Amino acid sequence: MFLAGYAVALAAVSVWAQTPAQEKYKPTVGQPGKDAVWVPTSSAMVEKMLDMAKVTPQDFVMDLGSGDGRTIIAAAKRGARGLGVEYNQDLVDLSKRLAAEAGVGDKASFAQGDMYEADISKATVLALFLLPSNLEKLAPKFLKLEPGSRIVANTFWVEGWAPDEMQEMGDDCDNWCKSLLFIVPARVEGTWRLPRGELLLKQDFQMVSGTLTSDGIATPINGKLRGTEITFTVADAEYAGRVSGNTMKGTVKAGSRTADWSATRAR
Repeated sequence: MFLAGYAVALAAVSVWAQTPAQEKYKPTVGQPGKDAVWVPTSSAMVEKMLDMAKVTPQDFVMDLGSGDGRTIIAAAKRGARGLGVEYNQDLVDLSKRLAAEAGVGDKASFAQGDMYEADISKATVLALFLLPSNLEKLAPKFLKLEPGSRIVANTFWVEGWAPDEMQEMGDDCDNWCKSLLFIVPARVEGTWRLPRGELLLKQDFQMVSGTLTSDGIATPINGKLRGTEITFTVADAEYAGRVSGNTMKGTVKAGSRTADWSATRAR
């Protein structure tokens, strides 16, 4: 009886050692998450997005809803540091394991957390694949990033915020084939004083409009920001400059004439 029982016990241990519970976690495409189902960005699209953002070793890349960590791992392979924020702890653990296996565990970090609560202030690049409803809630945080920070998004974005650049994958891409680049604009809305006038600006993401008033005459303007670089037209004059906090300066071209210009924020 004792020998028989011992043999049965050994067999049970052997079976237990081979049970599926001992297998490594594998996520399933379409599995539900806190705010969206998990659908990974293709490896080709990840590389396209990082190319568009011009990621370098000087960058700090973040991914909100980072899934299996592939975007942050790919950025780390380019020498950048990165952080993925993911609500599912199993995916966080998987990301850490994959980063270690890829030899970039020292550069690619992952944290369990709510993407809406994440501190993104240190990111120079955000690489995202989220639904429009997610992005709309995050937009105010995006606009608080340092001007010139880059955001690359897979297919979806915030309504009314036009991309600065867009590229599509080739014919072999079946879905989620657009990579969208956004350069976080400087914040210029308000009144600016020029040596001989006043510039009143309204801002809608990177687009600017308003009036330039000089000698009591207000002339409409239209322009655009790309990070800290600003361009706008006033009648036949083309202004180009750079925003630095509460000052702007650059050159203005009207016909064959070119001159310097500068402005200081009034309020």
